[in-house]
Amino acid sequence: MRPPAPRPPADTVADPVLVLGAGPVGQTAALLLARRGVPVRIVDTRPERDAVGSKAICQQRDVLDVWDWLGAGTIAEEGLTWDTARTFYRDRELFSVRLPDPGASPLPPFVNISQSRTEQVLDHLLDEAGVPTLWNHRVTGLTQDDEGVDVECATPGGPVRLRGSHALACLGAHGGVVRDALGLGFEGTSFDDRFLICDIRADLPGWERERRFYFDPEWNPGRQVLIHPCPDSVFRIDWQVPADFDLDAERDTGRLDARIRQIIGDTPYEIVWNSVYRFHTRVVDRMRAGRVLLAGDCAHLVAPFGARGLNSGVQDAENAAWKLAYVRAGWAGEELLESYHTERHAAALENAEVTSATMRFLVPHGPQEHDRRLSVLDRALTDPSAHPHVDSGRLAEPFWYTDSALTTPCPERPFGGRPPRGQAPVPCPGVILPDAPAVLPGSARPTRLRPLLRQGLTLLLGRAPEGQDPAALLDRVRATAEHACPAPTTALYLADVDTTGALTRALDPAPGQVWVVRPDAHIAAVVPGTDTAALRAALRAALGLASDRAEPGTRHPRTTTTR
Repeated sequence: MRPPAPRPPADTVADPVLVLGAGPVGQTAALLLARRGVPVRIVDTRPERDAVGSKAICQQRDVLDVWDWLGAGTIAEEGLTWDTARTFYRDRELFSVRLPDPGASPLPPFVNISQSRTEQVLDHLLDEAGVPTLWNHRVTGLTQDDEGVDVECATPGGPVRLRGSHALACLGAHGGVVRDALGLGFEGTSFDDRFLICDIRADLPGWERERRFYFDPEWNPGRQVLIHPCPDSVFRIDWQVPADFDLDAERDTGRLDARIRQIIGDTPYEIVWNSVYRFHTRVVDRMRAGRVLLAGDCAHLVAPFGARGLNSGVQDAENAAWKLAYVRAGWAGEELLESYHTERHAAALENAEVTSATMRFLVPHGPQEHDRRLSVLDRALTDPSAHPHVDSGRLAEPFWYTDSALTTPCPERPFGGRPPRGQAPVPCPGVILPDAPAVLPGSARPTRLRPLLRQGLTLLLGRAPEGQDPAALLDRVRATAEHACPAPTTALYLADVDTTGALTRALDPAPGQVWVVRPDAHIAAVVPGTDTAALRAALRAALGLASDRAEPGTRHPRTTTTR
């Protein structure tokens, strides 16, 4: 059963938001916009959905949370849950990492499921929501003015022009037509080595809940192999191979079968899908240009080790969707859309840095990097202090918006920097709030906390200070929120919704402290509930509004520059 829908914005803008690209990032963005009451249309080049290959398979808990809120909980249910990442060097295991869950979320830390199945589930929800997908519409140009965006498309019936209030470009790596129209660069690097992916169906007991990474195994000397479990007894095997690798020749000579047999032995298997990839790291100059936002692979490409591609793209979609909805509703100005660029571009650069470091460890450049890698791996066999330096991919995690203008720092709760691999950061402003079991107001049925957060800005209070009336403090906080910002707000005591105490233990709130949480579950501020001025300023900052501004609605300047 779906959680109650948030109050939709009083959207008076006639034109829809145009979502360019019907991959999972575009699908998610369209569903999030529709769920918030925003009219939306999807445009895609293809004549129809092409369910080819498993593609992106590894989905992180906070992405599953987004899909679950949209009604796609079956993705988590059908996906194969795994919670342990093992790393081997040659024939010996170096270490394993179990994935963190500071809030005791009911959702699994990661599931593996094919991208084609994810798209199928999301398509069904788009049909239910009445969101149209215009297939056979190849984007050929884009312009914008003071009031909206025009997208030119080539169709079998001739050219078509579509009009939208804004456009969200989710066209993938081949979205150059949009980047070129906006004058945006897409600089980066490409890696010479290639990677062979085979999805095989086989019975491999004991491997069903583990990601396995092998450095320099005897069956791929000098290179790496990654193995992921998938539903229906399917395993994805990913080999690093030379730049001149020829998949057709590998099949014809029987070397592909031998390659698989070296890993699974005599176990019967069938190949479900295979392909060869060359990886790139690229980040667009800007992720917002006027009324156009770029998301997913259209804005950033990274190597797949760590599953930071689709997971980051879905987080782009959520960040963009609530901000577009709030701007269209008049609850915030265009400054909020600029924060999309600053927040998600920083996330893209972080992902590029993390995955590039992994690729330099996997594919060393020059003798010095090669010698360092060999030294680290050799030491890691006997010295646990070397384990953090073995880089087989830092797994996807939500980005922390600690430097965002929407975030109000808390001196008592500073951000401690990037946490060690396998650990979550301590909750503080900018970090995503841990999910947890909860009973929402007006319901006796246990669910999760995150659906409540998406209804607007949420204010979670610690217990009232000694000698202070809890009801009076809550009324004061609610009154401040009502007068400080135009968007919907919910204020309640943490103890009233935290059924297990897991979230309270994770946050450890001081008496009377208010945790301000954004609609995308990121913590915007931690302030004393008795400090009305600080709470007001934090609430307005979370919407990109200056603390001394009057109510929005009549003075939201529109950014008209096209880059």
